Amino acid sequence: MTATPYSLLTSALAANPTHPLITYYDDTTGERVELSAVTTANWVAKTANLLQGELAAEPGDRAAILLPAHWQTAVWLLACSATGVVADVGGDPKSADLVIAGPDALGPGRACSGERIALGLRPLGARFPAPPEGYRDYAVEVPGQPDDFAPFSPVDPGSPALAVAGEELTGAEAAARAAADASELGLANGSRLLSARPWDSWPGLSAGLLAPLAAHGSVVLCPHLDRLEGAALEKRHTDERVTHVA
Repeated sequence: MTATPYSLLTSALAANPTHPLITYYDDTTGERVELSAVTTANWVAKTANLLQGELAAEPGDRAAILLPAHWQTAVWLLACSATGVVADVGGDPKSADLVIAGPDALGPGRACSGERIALGLRPLGARFPAPPEGYRDYAVEVPGQPDDFAPFSPVDPGSPALAVAGEELTGAEAAARAAADASELGLANGSRLLSARPWDSWPGLSAGLLAPLAAHGSVVLCPHLDRLEGAALEKRHTDERVTHVA
C-alpha cells in the first residue's frame, strides 16, 4: 500500500499507540501540550469527520491552512490527508474551497467564499470568547464529531495532497519525502526531534511533523524556542529526552 501523510499516522498508531507523538510548547505563555499517537488519531478522526460531514469537503477540494506551527495545525494537515482535501499551507483564501484560520489570519481568511473555520490556538484548545464573525469556531464544532473515521470515498495517494511554499505534492510524494528526510536526519523508532522551524516551507513542515512520523519517532515542537537560552534550553533537551535537533 502506498503511504500518505495520514497512513504514516495510522502506522505510528499501530507501532507505538501510547507513546508521545507531538509535544508542543508555547514559550510565550508557558503552555505545554503532549499528544500520544492515540490522542492525535482521535483529534484527526474528529476533524476529518467535521471536514467531510459538516463542511461537505470532497477529495480534491482545497483548504487554505492559515495557521502557524502548532499541534492543532498538525491535526488539520493529517485530517486533510485522510479525506483527500488538499492542504494548502499559507494558501490564498480567494482560490480555496474552505479556509482554516488562526487568530492572526481571520481578516485575510474572510476572502474565502466557502466554509471558514477559526482556531483560537488557546491553551487546551479552548474556544473563542465569542465566535469570530463569518467563522465557525473549531473548538465548538469538533468535540461532538465521531471518534472513528472512514472516508466516504477512497483517497488516491497519487492525487495532490499538500501545497507549501509554491510546491505541490501528492500524498505519496509527501510521505516518501518525509521518509527520506527521516533517514537523512538519522531518525529511528523512538527518536525525539526538537524543532523550532516555522511550517511555511517543506523543511520546516517535514522536521516539525512528517519526518518524525515516518520514522515512528516524535517531535518536540517549540516555535518560540528563541526565548530560551543557556540552562533553560539544556533543561528542555533533558526533560524531553531530545535525541535530535532540526
